[in-house]
Amino acid sequence: PRSSHSTVRSLRGSWRLGNANGSVVLRGEVPGCVHTALHRRGLIQDPYYRFNDVMYRWISLDNWTYSRTFKTPFDIRKWQKVNLIFEGVDTVAQILINNVTLGRTDNMFNRYSFDITSVIKEVNFIEVRFLSAVSYAAEQSRCHKVYSIPPACPPPVQKGECHANFIRKEQCSFSWDWGPSFPTQGIWKDVRIEAYNHYHLIYFSLTSFFVKSAQQWSLEIESIFDVVSSKPIAGLVTVNIPKLQTQQTFSVRLQPGEGSIVLLVNINKSSAVEAWWPNGHGKQTGYNMTTTFIMEAGYQIEKFSKAYFRTVELVQEPIPGSPGLSFYFRINGRPIFIKGSNWIPADSFQDRVLTGPCNFFCTKNCSLKALSRHAGLEGNKIVCFTTYINLLVFDRLWLLLKSAADANMNALRVWGGGVYEQDEFYDICDEIGIMIWQDFMFACALYPTDKNYLESVRAEVSHQVRRLKSHPSIILWSGNNENEAAIASNWFSIPYADKEVYIKDYVMLYVKNIREIVLTEDKSRPFIASSPTNGLESVKEGWISQNPYDTHYGDTHFYDYSNDCWNWTVYPKTRFASEYGFQSWPSFSTIEKVSSAEDWSYTSNFSLHRQHHENGNDQMLQQLERHFKLPQSTDPIKKFKDTIYLTQVMQAQCMKIETEFYRFSQSEIIKGEGHTMGALYWQLNDIWQAPSWASLEYGGKWKLLHYFAQNFFAPLLPVAYEDKGVLYIYGVSDLHVDHKLTLRVVVHTWSSLESVCTIAKDSVTVKAQSAVLIYKESINDLLERCRNCTRKSCVITFCLVGEGGLQSPTNHHFLSSLKDAVGLEKTQLSASVSQRDDVYIFVLQTTAIAPFVSLDVGSIKGRFSDNGFLMTEKKKVVVFYPWEPTSVEELEKSLTLTSLVDVV
Repeated sequence: PRSSHSTVRSLRGSWRLGNANGSVVLRGEVPGCVHTALHRRGLIQDPYYRFNDVMYRWISLDNWTYSRTFKTPFDIRKWQKVNLIFEGVDTVAQILINNVTLGRTDNMFNRYSFDITSVIKEVNFIEVRFLSAVSYAAEQSRCHKVYSIPPACPPPVQKGECHANFIRKEQCSFSWDWGPSFPTQGIWKDVRIEAYNHYHLIYFSLTSFFVKSAQQWSLEIESIFDVVSSKPIAGLVTVNIPKLQTQQTFSVRLQPGEGSIVLLVNINKSSAVEAWWPNGHGKQTGYNMTTTFIMEAGYQIEKFSKAYFRTVELVQEPIPGSPGLSFYFRINGRPIFIKGSNWIPADSFQDRVLTGPCNFFCTKNCSLKALSRHAGLEGNKIVCFTTYINLLVFDRLWLLLKSAADANMNALRVWGGGVYEQDEFYDICDEIGIMIWQDFMFACALYPTDKNYLESVRAEVSHQVRRLKSHPSIILWSGNNENEAAIASNWFSIPYADKEVYIKDYVMLYVKNIREIVLTEDKSRPFIASSPTNGLESVKEGWISQNPYDTHYGDTHFYDYSNDCWNWTVYPKTRFASEYGFQSWPSFSTIEKVSSAEDWSYTSNFSLHRQHHENGNDQMLQQLERHFKLPQSTDPIKKFKDTIYLTQVMQAQCMKIETEFYRFSQSEIIKGEGHTMGALYWQLNDIWQAPSWASLEYGGKWKLLHYFAQNFFAPLLPVAYEDKGVLYIYGVSDLHVDHKLTLRVVVHTWSSLESVCTIAKDSVTVKAQSAVLIYKESINDLLERCRNCTRKSCVITFCLVGEGGLQSPTNHHFLSSLKDAVGLEKTQLSASVSQRDDVYIFVLQTTAIAPFVSLDVGSIKGRFSDNGFLMTEKKKVVVFYPWEPTSVEELEKSLTLTSLVDVV
């Protein structure tokens, strides 16, 4: 059979771009947006430089038009149907071809397809006339006369635009408490012409199910077609998965118009199916599958895909000894403690996320799939500084996601104020075992529910679910971010009498529309309406519960900047912690790129301008002051750098204590609370260079928090806390079997590298996938035993060691604030650097105990094996993994070593 049933012409590339009055005209890349086009052509500076977010407001207030001519590369008469397809238009635009209006777009998250069969010529002129998102949102809000839909505007500290809830666009592009306001305009995804005869495949998806009664895996394959012919088309579909000895053929009939066929493929029972497991719990096996459509019209479509097998359940059941319900995920029948963070857009300008000038370079661990994804990128340079055959591409998405996996994370929440991520994002998560909690794009606001708005949202939701449901990494759909809480806690001061209107709107949008579509389109994974939520209890209370933050149900978000973060008793003993965090500043090398010398102080206009969270800079200092001495240097730049370093130390230590609390709460119920089965901190990554809750800076550099996360999320970890003068150590394990281990507890005085005493407790049983108490002693007794240590003069470190190299990270427990520590001495830290294969070895030496030792190589891209550690031995070896070619000389020249005693 002939397979030329369709032909595609991409319209990517260089377009003409002009503003409303024609005073600015330039070339702009598609996919792309106005800001990046202006920047590339040198017409504006980097939008992130200094105060440019405010200086460049004019760009998003203007109305821009993209246009180009193109030749039709095929004979128009030979095709029954020709479509113009936009995978993503940002956001409000009129689309014209040869001066005929095809239609309008008003939703950044939708896919638009226009029938151009009757208007296409040999040479065509296409125009996309954008309307300012800011003025459109304001106009929509003005038209909504019956009642207001809060919030009208973001808080002034965010320097943002108003009425983001009235436009289906990335909500944080109107500003957020960690990001700038850049309401972009542009064609942000692929645009192309598709011509076809007879029939055409629009969506193709597969989801796996395990049929318990038959003890057999099955695959549900859904294909959505556009059938051009006026009568039904019959034919055969063959599905083949060679590795699983599975082949099935189905006869199908396609009705005229748009319709879907669903095929159920039963996997051969004699084949052993390897399931897809999250990072740290097994392999991410996928099977090559070919689906061939042979229809009577003589046209054949062949579809190559990967089939993954995994099940997911969200378990909400009564717990003995505790009111309420559990809230945890079972993957392939196994309860999994969720460890990870929250994902925000990696840039204000999505076209910069994927198409940054990538370096390819050789390394051992490599993914050819990732490479092939990038083969189409322009302007890539291939750099090889070792001769491994494998090539790995370090693009921004890969680096950020790989950094999450390298820090022992197994999950990320794609937060509802950003975008449904690019296909590549989910491909990488499938590949490296990162589970995704996927929000729909609604956040921290109430939303309209008029007919047009709901229609647009319905199209968005069915498009996104069809696009994404084949990914095993996605384990949950969630309707919105914090909107149940916004109504329940009355964030927007709505008079009691009016509350019903907003509750009705809420149920209309998230339950009667979004949930309805999700349940129809995807039966393979759970749905919740909001986060935080009380889960089934919220449903019972009419979808808005009295208190969505109730620790006995569902998930919680928790932020507290006024209490002491070292005090674990302030944290909620919740079923699932899906947001919690503290701010810090990014490294000086990251800030330096977007600032000038006059900005380099903690109290400069720039430092204030970049902080979008009310009182955030002061809150960091207040938290710092509890346990550390504030920098007093008379050299202003040293003082600024010291303050940055301390905010990172403070953030890392706070988050360590809070996360360890959630992990050690997984197996116990205390006063009716506990069984915590998830810790997703806020937030993984940054959208620009600014103070925020992130553990990865803009550009991917690891903050100290990210190094700490690698330890506090380790699969095996001893965790200590104090209660009423007693030290408790828990053994926390994500491993699938019990282990007999030795717990080593070492006490040091601050003034000596020689330990004061060591306690080794043998044959401690650390149970599989649980947290159990393995050591308990009053602090006074412990100090007595250790040559009259005092709380201020000593520190405790401890680790778990087992057979065959099994070992936990070494953890620490401070007995007093470090500002009160007695005996801490100025130390001489030094490092020698050498190269080994494609990594670099840093051998560190110290003359005294050094807390929070930080290695920083400025703007050389890469990460260390460990950082921010407590150095209690003379020598320590740290490995540097470069993300770009570098040298021993460059690293030596850029290296700064800092420990707490260097801050004066």
